Amino acid sequence: MGEMSIGEAMQQFLSKSKLKTGMQAMQIEDVWEKIMGKTVAKYTDKIQVIGSTLFITSSVAPLKNELLYQKEMIIQRVNEALGEKTIKEVVVK
Repeated sequence: MGEMSIGEAMQQFLSKSKLKTGMQAMQIEDVWEKIMGKTVAKYTDKIQVIGSTLFITSSVAPLKNELLYQKEMIIQRVNEALGEKTIKEVVVK
């Protein structure tokens, strides 16, 4: 087996682990305000990643409606922030 750095080993481990989606959700939460703006971030209750789907929860009806219209843009911006095309679908609840 070849030598690899600790970073490479961690990436390989995470890519095969169920921890990856949890880590991605945390990364998205960290940059959510930059991606969507302060107002959207303020009224977003929860962000969750299951498989390749991003679940966004908000109790504000007008925001939910706006997020529904921006699904493609959200997918693009989130994937850019993650550095890989992980998210393929957005569900707004």
